[in-house]
Amino acid sequence: MSHYDFKSQRLWVEQDIAERIAIPCDRAQANYLLNVLRMEEGDHMLIFNGRDGEWKVEVRPMGRKKCALIPVEQSRPQPEPQDNDLHYLFAPLKSARIDYMAQKAVEMGASQLRPVFTQHTQERRPKLDKMRANIIEAAEQCGILTIAELTEPVTLPKVLENWEAEEEGRHIIFCDEGELGKDPVAILDTIRGEGNAVPPLAILIGPEGGFSESERQLLREQSFVTPIPLGPRILRADTAAVAALALVQAVLGDWAD
Repeated sequence: MSHYDFKSQRLWVEQDIAERIAIPCDRAQANYLLNVLRMEEGDHMLIFNGRDGEWKVEVRPMGRKKCALIPVEQSRPQPEPQDNDLHYLFAPLKSARIDYMAQKAVEMGASQLRPVFTQHTQERRPKLDKMRANIIEAAEQCGILTIAELTEPVTLPKVLENWEAEEEGRHIIFCDEGELGKDPVAILDTIRGEGNAVPPLAILIGPEGGFSESERQLLREQSFVTPIPLGPRILRADTAAVAALALVQAVLGDWAD
């Protein structure tokens, strides 16, 4: 990541960003800037939209309930898409815990979040709008310039059936409680290809009740799936997400660069 201004407020906007072209804030954004942050005419902050990089802007209030943002200069260019981007596949959890999971997945570098229905999944109606709001909030806070993609939920068998045709060599790291006693770092090292290259990766985390035996068998039958343990203790699904993402990033991801 290029130099990041840790002190300035950051805001995601939908609109295209260009120098001196005013961007009107919606009602919620205006309320946040004017009444929560108490920003005034001429105050500066940072904005991004996931396409045009990060920009320094001036705040221009228009009364108590409206304001616009005036881009002054680009502070960071939009980064190129990463070849080894990290996808995060997970069984949906109930509200508060799935909010936490979405935020932490983004902070840990996930470029795509994909809800996957398993046999033991309890939450069958994940609130995608709320999840996307958490993805955006996490991006604002952790300094990244790209918004992680959020896909529609799909069943685990459907994911595996279409994987090789749709994912172009992406490898799934399957967090399996049945792998206790094995070294996850050594297992992850076996995923490296010729010249120590790391393929595109995905992490799969199961539901609170774990994967069923038939699902575990189905996963183990796939050549593009590698099971790893996450230690000797049973972890909650949201804790397992953070542990797995940290482990993979440290061994094969952008922490290892």
